Amino acid sequence: MIAKIGRSNNLFGVLSYNNLKIQQEKGEILMTHNMIETPDGKYSVSQLTKSFEPNLLVNQNTEKHTLHISLNPDPKDQVSDEQFRQIAQIYMAEMGYGNQPFVVFKHTDIDRTHIHIVSVCVDKNGRKISDKFEKIRSLKACRELEKKFGLADASKKESIKNEMIYKPVNYGAGNIKSQIASVVRQLPVHYQFQSLGEYNALLSLFNITAEKVEGELHGKFKQGLLYFPLDKDGKKAGNPFKSSLFGKNTGLPALERRFDICKTEMKTDIKTTLKSKITAILQASKNIESFKNSLAEKGIDTVIRRNDQRRIYGITFIDHISSTVCNGSRLGKEYSANAFNDYWNKLPPETAVNNKQIPANDPLQEYNNQIFDVHPMFDFSDSNASEIIEVFGGLLPEVQNVEYHEIEIEPQLRKKRKQKRNK
Repeated sequence: MIAKIGRSNNLFGVLSYNNLKIQQEKGEILMTHNMIETPDGKYSVSQLTKSFEPNLLVNQNTEKHTLHISLNPDPKDQVSDEQFRQIAQIYMAEMGYGNQPFVVFKHTDIDRTHIHIVSVCVDKNGRKISDKFEKIRSLKACRELEKKFGLADASKKESIKNEMIYKPVNYGAGNIKSQIASVVRQLPVHYQFQSLGEYNALLSLFNITAEKVEGELHGKFKQGLLYFPLDKDGKKAGNPFKSSLFGKNTGLPALERRFDICKTEMKTDIKTTLKSKITAILQASKNIESFKNSLAEKGIDTVIRRNDQRRIYGITFIDHISSTVCNGSRLGKEYSANAFNDYWNKLPPETAVNNKQIPANDPLQEYNNQIFDVHPMFDFSDSNASEIIEVFGGLLPEVQNVEYHEIEIEPQLRKKRKQKRNK
């Protein structure tokens, strides 16, 4: 069983998130502890909030007062509601929250049924409950609960967890945050890209997209980056995750620095070689599908973006041999989206394009006869490097019902202000 502990200053937002699961019929309240009861056993967000108010009123100095814990058994474990209740009570007691008011929600929104526990970190006397050695205590509590209830030992699955790295996100499998993290923490280390669009083209191979958000907060202009999981059709499939959840190197400032570095370090010969490869394969291709297939066989993925009229408005080449991502327009006008759209639309569907053979002494002949090893990042278990990646209607379609509590940046801003004051 895996426990995830989160803290925030937004009690109402955390309760609203769990209540939304109930409204969507993907969750329910399993139990309440030291909470104000209602006559019918049903609770609104405001009713739940009242149970925590006495604790929060006696201590208004604790910044992140809300505790949000998820306990996640292995998908193969069959845990009854009564067992979930016992697990929640034992875990909270072991972590020092046994006398606190808390509410336990069961979530069934993904294949793996799990529980969320909401409480506060301040006791009834206004004292903040210690979180010293919290991670160690949590791991110990989980191992004991696994033994007591006959659950799978999560510590033995570490090697399986490591194998998740570099695989496309599978939204139905759950644990989306970890799946996204394993990808976005690695890509900037291995690949060169010079814009958010090129970064998104690379992310699309892993069923992820990044979106810049900006606005004014307390009179200051702020920018941030959100990561979304995508479904098989390239559409947003779930809630956004702010980049800070995955580390500072995945945020907008770090990526913009990466863009600048790549612009100065990008070697001219890399672009020249990539252009030569594309040209050679284009000359021998019968249509756009054979063009993409041939490129993929040589270690180059092609991400094509079309509008509703099927017009190509974006094309990006991802060369896994040189670890380079290039929008077509950056390679030259003849490699732009408009050029490819006009080129392919003028051809009969199965007519060969300039069907001349590459001369025997052409330096690309040796390239075409090679089979390259693609970076392990793209050795997918359920999708290989030769799979065609084509995103219709753009990488950033609209998403509905976003749970915006997940993207709140106010706590982080306060933390930064506090750090400045302490300097």
